[in-house]
Amino acid sequence: MSTTLFSLAFGIGTQNRQGAWLEVFYAQPLLRPVAELVAAVAPILGYEGGNQAIAIDTDRAAELAKALKSIDPAQSALLTRLAEAQKPLVATLLAEDAAPTSTPEAYLKLHLLSHRLVKPHGQNLAGIFPLLPNVAWTTQGAIDLAELPARQLEARLKGELLEVFSVDKFPKMTDYVVPTGVRIADSARIRLGAYIGEGTTVMHEGFVNFNAGTEGPGMIEGRVSAGVFVGKGSDLGGGCSTMGTLSGGGNIVISVGEGCLIGANAGIGIPLGDRNTVESGLYVTAGTKVNLLDGKDALVKVVKARELAGQPDLLFRRNSLTGAVECKTHKSAIELNEALHAHN
Repeated sequence: MSTTLFSLAFGIGTQNRQGAWLEVFYAQPLLRPVAELVAAVAPILGYEGGNQAIAIDTDRAAELAKALKSIDPAQSALLTRLAEAQKPLVATLLAEDAAPTSTPEAYLKLHLLSHRLVKPHGQNLAGIFPLLPNVAWTTQGAIDLAELPARQLEARLKGELLEVFSVDKFPKMTDYVVPTGVRIADSARIRLGAYIGEGTTVMHEGFVNFNAGTEGPGMIEGRVSAGVFVGKGSDLGGGCSTMGTLSGGGNIVISVGEGCLIGANAGIGIPLGDRNTVESGLYVTAGTKVNLLDGKDALVKVVKARELAGQPDLLFRRNSLTGAVECKTHKSAIELNEALHAHN
């Protein structure tokens, strides 16, 4: 058996009455753990290779804690705490970065993103949706939808209110990890699996999907769709949109370069290069016809927006008289207000 793993994590989660996993919380996931650690845990878990999610009990957790005490004190301390658990425990080992095949594997890969251990598009997430059960996220945690009515009645009989925050495949990121150096105005708008870089501010109207995020620093007041990554120093204005691969972008991977500004209620369906500006209210899709202008605002030629994908120092605007979409070189880079993005 190889002692080289892509990832390893010890988790605590929730199962329904049939024993199916609803969610898993990994407090300290590891990316490419050291061989000594893998060699120590493998015989205790009976692990012989491959990608596996292995259920463990509290006695096994205590045994693992003892085995790792001198190898990885942080993981040992975590396992010591898990040995006190009254909820199901799991050890998830990924020998390779293959498509996930179980709910614990899927949750581990989402954790790797939100813990900033991998960036969007940095791992294989193929087929993840069927592995994420649609559950009720409540004041009592994740509840199987089939079991929700009975749980609601049970709470009422105790004089309590079971509040349902959402019904979704993805939980809030902040219920699992809060990255350092960020501000998030409405935590319900950031899904687990988002990558929120140091120095990022996400305001109330901002939304960040899974396998998407920001390099930071930056200001997000619009939507960062699945698969979209925003470069450092970029500003997404209120109500703006980025077209994700899953929401109509086809095979084009949409990204936002460094120092960009997407104005309020604007949108993009092409990757933006560094220091691009999109005028408020203008949605630029791949097939949008764009009038290229020279330094004197004279028409050079007409192109489709996809031909400008990834080019730096561009200003996209709409002519207020003709309605035509125009593009010209924009040499004055957007500089975000340093005080606005300062963090304690």
